[in-house]
Amino acid sequence: MTNEDLDPRHYPDGTAWYTLRTKTKCEHIAAAHVRQFTDVETFCPRIRFHKATRRGKVLFYQAMFPSYIFARFNFEKQSRAVTYANGVSTIVHFGENYVPIAPAFIEFLKSEIGPDEVKLLKPVIKPGDEVEIAEGPFRGLKAIVHHYMPAKDRVKVLMEVLGQTQPVDVPARDLVSVNYQ
Repeated sequence: MTNEDLDPRHYPDGTAWYTLRTKTKCEHIAAAHVRQFTDVETFCPRIRFHKATRRGKVLFYQAMFPSYIFARFNFEKQSRAVTYANGVSTIVHFGENYVPIAPAFIEFLKSEIGPDEVKLLKPVIKPGDEVEIAEGPFRGLKAIVHHYMPAKDRVKVLMEVLGQTQPVDVPARDLVSVNYQ
């Protein structure tokens, strides 16, 4: 991306991309309400990842930019309606200046995230990483990855059992890593 790509030019129809600040954890609600306006496009990128809970391994969704979404609209005609949409706090501004976002930046984000606006983060498990076991008899215990066995889709981890460090084979699907890609 060059500096010219980041130049925030308006589209021929007079619209431009702006950043909207939303109420806490209401990004998807704000995006849904803003989408209802005619001639307004929204972009609410989210991430999806697995997390260990008391119920086991659970899939979570979280905003990529907490409390912010992006919307493309005609500022002069629609800024008031967009500002007062349910879930929206304000259009991000610097003093009296409402600065549009470069279309190339939004297009770059869209190409990275995909059409459904959700990016799945895949855990990266490598030797030496600390992981939590989310399923099975060792659920809730922490372990250190010793090595990954791709043919069996299992991971040999080192756990402290009865005061000694022991190697244990665990299915890869039962682990939750703190490192994502």
